[in-house]
Amino acid sequence: MSDAPTNRLARAVSGAAQALGRNGVLLLTLAAGLVPALLLALVAGSVYEAVAEEDGVAALDHPVLAAAKAVRSPALDTSLTWLTNLGGTIGLPLLAAAAVAVLCRWQRSWTPLILTASAAAGSLLMTVAGKAMVGRARPPLSDAVPPYESSASFPSGHSLNSMVIAGTIAYLLFIYLDSRRARIITILVAAVFIVAVGLSRVYLGHHWLTDVLVAWSLGLAWLAILITVHQLLHARRLRNLPAR
Repeated sequence: MSDAPTNRLARAVSGAAQALGRNGVLLLTLAAGLVPALLLALVAGSVYEAVAEEDGVAALDHPVLAAAKAVRSPALDTSLTWLTNLGGTIGLPLLAAAAVAVLCRWQRSWTPLILTASAAAGSLLMTVAGKAMVGRARPPLSDAVPPYESSASFPSGHSLNSMVIAGTIAYLLFIYLDSRRARIITILVAAVFIVAVGLSRVYLGHHWLTDVLVAWSLGLAWLAILITVHQLLHARRLRNLPAR
């Protein structure tokens, strides 16, 4: 398949940006990506503030965990443990590596590898830095489903990494696929996976709800930046192509 959707998007934005001058398309692409990234960063900041002050959305942490404990069962515990492992340090890299290998071979390009590796590196950095800076304790072990985890709780690494990696793969498939139906299904599958992994962390008692919410916000912000950079580079390449 070709990257026709990307070409159409970039050419449409370029045409609309002519009124802004030669660099109008770059300015519009920057605004389209960085403004959402800034807003999402502000959302993450507000969640952190609520956690630090133990008010706002943080007031939901204990009731949501209590509700999760009330619906637990051995079968559901096992199923969601398998699911959460897919978004963990072993399952997610294996899934990502397989997807990237297929995409690189399909497109005969290193772009999927470079973009996904950049996404993963930023996600890992945010996870490690966030846990070190905040140092929040996880829910008590008595409220958790084994196997237990001992690292800091804020943000949820599973939620952040699944958002970024699954989001990047979904973005690449979106621009590579020609079928509108296939692109919609791709986005829906990625969204369901991301939400399911995040909620599994709360259900299993491995994270508070706010750990997941801030992870999703940071992940979306990083995705917006990555997509913006990719679209800028693509638009620049199109602008440098000879006119037909």
